[in-house]
Amino acid sequence: MTTPTLAPVSPGPSRPSADRRGAWHRVQPVVALLAVVLLIGLPLWIVVVTAGKTQADALNPNLSLPTGWHYGENFAAVWQQGRVPAAFLGSLLVMVPAVVGVLALGSLASWVLARRSSRLMAVLYALAISGIVLPPAVVTVVLLLRQLGLAGTAVGMIGVYMGMYMSTVIFFVTGFVRTIPVELEEAARVDGAKPLRVFGTIILPLLAPVLATATILICLYVWNDVFYAFFVVGGRLDTLPLNLFQVASAGLYLDNWHLIFAYVLLMSLPLLVVFVVAQRRIISGITSGAVK
Repeated sequence: MTTPTLAPVSPGPSRPSADRRGAWHRVQPVVALLAVVLLIGLPLWIVVVTAGKTQADALNPNLSLPTGWHYGENFAAVWQQGRVPAAFLGSLLVMVPAVVGVLALGSLASWVLARRSSRLMAVLYALAISGIVLPPAVVTVVLLLRQLGLAGTAVGMIGVYMGMYMSTVIFFVTGFVRTIPVELEEAARVDGAKPLRVFGTIILPLLAPVLATATILICLYVWNDVFYAFFVVGGRLDTLPLNLFQVASAGLYLDNWHLIFAYVLLMSLPLLVVFVVAQRRIISGITSGAVK
């Protein structure tokens, strides 16, 4: 009895697809670099260069260098005419309590949602993160603040920002808490620690990387917001983006692109400092976790 032999199976034309994948891997860094230059580099270059030009050179913003740098004069004019000190204090008055409050309450809520496994908690978690995809109704928010007597106040604006970005914090922190071993909390409870003490001494230090990331995002949103601030505190409290919108629309900086871009650079410096500090916290948190 003879054993039937099987015909060899042809591998198929896999070489061209492999070549295409290899070619794409070689081209991909170049494409990414070009996208960064076009989407980020060119606009940033126009802002930085135009902020140092005179009014005549900045009538038509372009990529060309100025005939002479005038950063000092432009920054001084913006500082005096644009009410920058008052707007800076107003932005800090709103941003700092909003960021601290949303991080504190959001991290506590995330800890509870991550440690309780039940259908009710799953529903609450879905409701908590629904704010990411469901934008708040501006008219309803303003009417509610008027009923509470908080319309046009810093407290009302802080409450609006906390309600808007609570979902973002819960979404980030809940997933991170689930990666923390429960045994750490159980050991603290055996030693007699209360829930708040367990959170403050065990959970909160481990949340430093994710809280730093959330801080960057929320500071970016709050610091640059002009839409909700215009409806809630417009005309009653100066913030940097709201003040820029008001002075530009009033004609103070009409066709003065060098002053507008100088204002933008001046407004971006505090946020850049926050980003650098938080970025260091992210790196330190990741490396300390790796060593552990």
